Amino acid sequence: MIQNVQTPNAPAAIGPYSQAMIANGMVFTSGQIALTPAGEMVDGDVSAQCVQVLANLKAVLDASGSSLDKVIKTTIFLTDMDDFAAVNAIYAEAFGDHKPARSTVAVKTLPKNALVEIDAVALVK
Repeated sequence: MIQNVQTPNAPAAIGPYSQAMIANGMVFTSGQIALTPAGEMVDGDVSAQCVQVLANLKAVLDASGSSLDKVIKTTIFLTDMDDFAAVNAIYAEAFGDHKPARSTVAVKTLPKNALVEIDAVALVK
């Protein structure tokens, strides 16, 4: 069985996709950018955006019956690899001692001209 996940605590999808899908005891999140749950883009640098991105990711995971400490793999998309250290510091603080597998890739642009996007695969509790 596949279950669609939607929460008002994270921004609604801005296209034909879900915030996340649960299948076989795992949750697959869509990429989160720095939109507030009300759909407004966070002002500020990549650090401010990354804080919102991780808050959105946490909200989607919570709604899925999961959490950051159940994440197996993340992918980070950056529009500027010079932002890697700033994003890495905020990411490390959010995940603490839990260190999921991760890929970080540079992209030309992201939706809404976001500076960072993160998605995750996690276990459902």
